Amino acid sequence: MGKNIVQKILEKHLVEGKYIPGEEIGIKIDQTLTQDATGTMAYLQFEAMGVDSIKTELSVSYVDHNTVQIGFENADDHKYLQSVAAKYGIIFSRAGNGICHQVHLERFGKPGKTLLGSDSHTPTGGGIGMIAIGAGGLDVAVAMADGPFYLTCPKVIKVNLTGKLQPWVAAKDVVLKMLELFTTKGNVGCVFEYSGEGVKTLSVPERATITNMGAECGVTTSVFPSDSITKTFLKAQCREKDWVELKADPNATYEKEITVNLCEIEPLTAYPHSPGNIKKVRELEGMDVDQVCIGSCTNSSFKDLMTVAHILKGKVAHPQVSFVIAPGSRQVIQNIALKGALNDIITAGARLAESACGFCIGNSQSPKSDAISLRTSNRNFLGRSGTKSAQVYLVSPETAAAAIITGKITDPRDLEKIGITYPQIKMPNKFFIDDSLFIYPPKNSEKIKIARGPNIGDPPASDPMVDTITGEVTIKVGDKITTDHIIPAGSKMKYRSNVPKYSEFLFEVVDPSFFERATKIKQTGKHNIIVGGESYGQGSSREHAALCPMYMGVKAVIAKTFERIHTANLINFGIIPLTFAKDADYDTIDQGDQLEIPNIRIHLKKKEKIMVKNKTKGSEFEVKATLSDRQRDIMLAGGTLAFMKTKQ
Repeated sequence: MGKNIVQKILEKHLVEGKYIPGEEIGIKIDQTLTQDATGTMAYLQFEAMGVDSIKTELSVSYVDHNTVQIGFENADDHKYLQSVAAKYGIIFSRAGNGICHQVHLERFGKPGKTLLGSDSHTPTGGGIGMIAIGAGGLDVAVAMADGPFYLTCPKVIKVNLTGKLQPWVAAKDVVLKMLELFTTKGNVGCVFEYSGEGVKTLSVPERATITNMGAECGVTTSVFPSDSITKTFLKAQCREKDWVELKADPNATYEKEITVNLCEIEPLTAYPHSPGNIKKVRELEGMDVDQVCIGSCTNSSFKDLMTVAHILKGKVAHPQVSFVIAPGSRQVIQNIALKGALNDIITAGARLAESACGFCIGNSQSPKSDAISLRTSNRNFLGRSGTKSAQVYLVSPETAAAAIITGKITDPRDLEKIGITYPQIKMPNKFFIDDSLFIYPPKNSEKIKIARGPNIGDPPASDPMVDTITGEVTIKVGDKITTDHIIPAGSKMKYRSNVPKYSEFLFEVVDPSFFERATKIKQTGKHNIIVGGESYGQGSSREHAALCPMYMGVKAVIAKTFERIHTANLINFGIIPLTFAKDADYDTIDQGDQLEIPNIRIHLKKKEKIMVKNKTKGSEFEVKATLSDRQRDIMLAGGTLAFMKTKQ
């Protein structure tokens, strides 16, 4: 029987288990990436493992998140990251070099390889034919130390692309269409594999946009074939030697197959406050726009910005529109500058931000109160922009450019009416390449001293699983709670190396009084318990959404369903993820209820039924712990680091 692309790559990298969809497997990781918001804790955990150097083929530490904030904390973290990279054999990408996913695609990504990144948009690498997966920082640290990365062997969904995108319709509209079809929940344990004649019409940057935002569907990753288009891109990056052909066998099998006709897609938008809220741009046209932000790891490539520059050439941003642009990498800036496009963008009134995550994570360019903000980024969660009352719409660069000119949400196809023709952007035969902002590790690293500022502390330790969890429902939340809801990004990210301080902002967007209540419960010796609805833990891979609750004495999260990365992070830090046996039991629980989960260690060991007593209501209900044998052992030990010590 033939094999699909996912099976071919995963089987080649299998170190534990068998390729059986739905079963747990362990795979060898070839490359890792971290960014500075998640990297500090990942490397602190790596140091705690006592390994002398990385064991991967390649690991890169990027500085792209905390680059513009005030205070000593971020600068201290960056110096720590640079010294750790030199000590352990890691390439260091300096601030200003660009966003990790864009830069990695340009300079390091290789078809057929596995990539694990401490950022949920690591699947961007699928655009070049990698199995690229986002994970918590601790999982990345384990991979750098030569440990397997464990995942559920995925169910592969074949997405057959036919036709060709019409003028003014973009790759962003393709992935928004995928979100309309699959939504943001219910896709855990799946991978999108793209195929069909339509694939040949998409450049690598367009493919990367599609795989990047597959993360919002909750899939493990997304992947495109490695073909002549891939080879041409790598050749333009002077990396033709890294190319290998990668395609599915003609008789490959899939869990499910769908067909998407690119000809039929039209400009789309994700409206507030979820990437899964999809409407046609035409349905919203005429709405006044206050801000347009172009950039992020989703849409900041050479092709994206050249397209915007051609649309805006000779135009000036509407007086009511604040226009911000953040190129994805230093390479993108240099190449659009050589083409004269950077001047066209600036002349049109752009505020040029640095090549960093910036506005996407809410650490700059927060819009005014009640603003309508159009962004080419990948998430529009409540408050993520830094302004809770703002309404953020996710759009393509073409739709963003149309709003810059008109001051309103505008179907970009209507620009033809004012004499703007659709630009046909040709990818360069060879990019201008300048790798001078990469710092490669020295040959002799034994004399390197790790720099540790006062904001950097040791990773907090978790305790072994208790016999009985006894505590209070400190907070009850609804469906689609994201890691942004649990622990914010933006200006608070500078405390990610300081878990006690960062924990003060837990659930700040949902309920600012959570920290105070959790502290009081923790001081009494009882446990904090979180209750959630469907798709708990969507969004970012930030492990602090589990690490900070662990520090605050959370022992269990009970929800209807969980998302993949957050589930792994909870287990890594000794918090047991439990699902309701009956969803209706969710409605019987109130915030403040006193719960008890007796004999949980015994029930886990023996794989017995787990019952929860609601002592406030005088009732009980059943929950399930869907864990592999390995995960049960980790839970009993109190988390991954504690479990690893038992193996030494």
